[in-house]
Amino acid sequence: MAVARTPRAKWIEEGLRALAEGGPEAVRIEVLAQALGVSKGGFYGYFGNRGALLTEMLDAWEHEVTEAVIERVESGGGDARAKLERLIRIASSGGGPITGITADLAVRDWARRDEGVAERLRRVDNRRMEYLRSLFRTFCADEDDVEVRCMLAVSLRIGNHFVAADHGTRSRAEVLELTRGWLLR
Repeated sequence: MAVARTPRAKWIEEGLRALAEGGPEAVRIEVLAQALGVSKGGFYGYFGNRGALLTEMLDAWEHEVTEAVIERVESGGGDARAKLERLIRIASSGGGPITGITADLAVRDWARRDEGVAERLRRVDNRRMEYLRSLFRTFCADEDDVEVRCMLAVSLRIGNHFVAADHGTRSRAEVLELTRGWLLR
């Protein structure tokens, strides 16, 4: 009887889940194998070592939070505002172990201690900003206005999870909706 192999993507996904929960130090082969319910021997069929897994985790994260999101937004068609609406919905949907905010925040934390990860994060943020600029420029003539809207949109995606403030009589959802409306005016 043939034994089914744990797919490479499952190792990467579990690695990103471990990264989100405990940082890069938590990404350990034996721990991942245990979480997947398999032996660690299968790991070496895909990855030469832990460093190779970490690189592939970052590759998967980078692709999923940039090009895959852009493809999803673009595939829906519509004008720039419709695309921005779709992008905001995608960004606020929570995502999975690769695209969720916890993975994003874990990579950001890791980048504070690892220059290679920091370079990759800069590339991701620059790609996100470039895409946002391309959309905002279609209805904002002022380049300063475009840059401010891009910075606010990216900052909201990242920083919203750190803000614990109350909003008076408004709920957080209502304030986020007001913010979305302001960005798209």
